[in-house]
Amino acid sequence: MSVRSPDAMLDEPAAAPDPDFSVLGVRSVRYAAAPMLALDLQVSEPSGRQVYMIALTIQLMIEPARRVYDDETRDRLVELFGPPERWAVTTRSLVWSQLDVVVPAFTGSTTVAVPIPCNYDLEVTAAKYLHALPDGEAPLALHFNGMIYYPGDDGGLQMVLVPWTRSVDFRMPVAVWAETIAHYYPNTGWVGLRSETLEALQRMKVDRGLATFDACVAELLSEARGD
Repeated sequence: MSVRSPDAMLDEPAAAPDPDFSVLGVRSVRYAAAPMLALDLQVSEPSGRQVYMIALTIQLMIEPARRVYDDETRDRLVELFGPPERWAVTTRSLVWSQLDVVVPAFTGSTTVAVPIPCNYDLEVTAAKYLHALPDGEAPLALHFNGMIYYPGDDGGLQMVLVPWTRSVDFRMPVAVWAETIAHYYPNTGWVGLRSETLEALQRMKVDRGLATFDACVAELLSEARGD
């Protein structure tokens, strides 16, 4: 059995930073060009090793199987997941967004605000899911990767990848998302239309002397119902 001398152990290079991540909360950004949330992310390096910067990429996922739904919400989600009796198979993870953020220099821990754009196009899966939830929480998962920059023992710049195992779960209050959308688009929704459909609707709006597309669609729906 061999025993390593204390001097040999002192010569070993220090371990690379191995950061932990946790979500402290999420809040609405009120004065952005488009609907935006800010997720407060705490980044910690338990060993106290200095970090120059982390170029971080976050894959933000929705995990619909991790929530319970009432009958009304199930009806609203049939378009996404099919009949509820098949949800054990169909409620797979949904991609919400890929987020890039720079974590500035720190030792110990720091907190950064991660901006999350909120698309309100109801043809987009994530928006359709969040719009269908009346209240409660949306189950999210954040998967991290990227590059950590830190000083080596000789003072030179060192780099190491963020471990691929770094992921955290977060239950986002649905009210925060709903209030953000309502702030930017009060009493309004968005639906994507093909160019040909939009042009036809524009002609019909003009022909009928209607002021808005909303009025045109409302009139067509009224005619279809026979009102």
